Amino acid sequence: MNIEHLKLFVRLASTNNISQAGQELGLSPPVASMHINRLEESLGARLVHRTTRKVSLTEEGMAFLPHAKEILLCVDAGLASVGTGNELPKGVLRITAPASFGRMHIVPALKGFLAQYPDLQVDISLSDSILGLVEGGFDVAIRNASLQDSSLIARKLAEDKRIMCASPEYLAQYGTPQTPEALKQHLCISQTGLEHWSFETPDGAINIKAKGNIRVDHGEAVRDACVDGLGVAKCATWIAYEHLKRGELVPILEDYPLLDQAAIWAVYPSSKLLAPKVRVFIDYFAKYYGAPPYWCSDND
Repeated sequence: MNIEHLKLFVRLASTNNISQAGQELGLSPPVASMHINRLEESLGARLVHRTTRKVSLTEEGMAFLPHAKEILLCVDAGLASVGTGNELPKGVLRITAPASFGRMHIVPALKGFLAQYPDLQVDISLSDSILGLVEGGFDVAIRNASLQDSSLIARKLAEDKRIMCASPEYLAQYGTPQTPEALKQHLCISQTGLEHWSFETPDGAINIKAKGNIRVDHGEAVRDACVDGLGVAKCATWIAYEHLKRGELVPILEDYPLLDQAAIWAVYPSSKLLAPKVRVFIDYFAKYYGAPPYWCSDND
């Protein structure tokens, strides 16, 4: 079984396009099509449905896909284990990450990462939708939500501290809330799906439902509305730290910590063998973010 044929098949499963998958691997469309034909011949099964517009996996192709990925992972790890220890990871590293976090805290770090690993190519999908790791053909996903899929492994890269904040303009006009209960008398900017804010108090946990005239489904938009003086908001420190440093936002209710255990996680398929390109990515970014991460106010 040809390893290059497997690489093409795995990429085809993500792109649903033989020409595109072949192009990403430096193959012409005729050569890519021939490779898929030869893989099917070697297995004695049709893996791909072909039409004039696109391709899709057959039932046999879907069944074979996880095994193909496991074979490639074992090959990567095996090559690394017999090397001299000086070889750098090669190939394409496919990453999916939340749009805002990726733009703010992954892309700016790529210059240093690729300088250290020049033989890697990075293919990043930035989306606020949680894309399937296996289905999308990704090597690693960056997430700030709890892991639901037991077939995946998560390694924490950094804390994702959340704070309550408001602009000086808003506080000058409406006053500063002194307790979580006081938020009921304030304009609250809520993020879709995160309208309930839980606080730790001397009397135990308290849950406040954010009420106001603005609700938005994007964290940067919540922050920007807060900077504009439109209300009080709950923000991730990584999304608001620069505005906090400039004084455009002010932390409030600091004596009442939010009950929020969020973190930034690197998620990858469960396996005893971790591909070298994924390992160096995780190690580099864990070190890059630091402990505590550079966006936390403690580092100011």
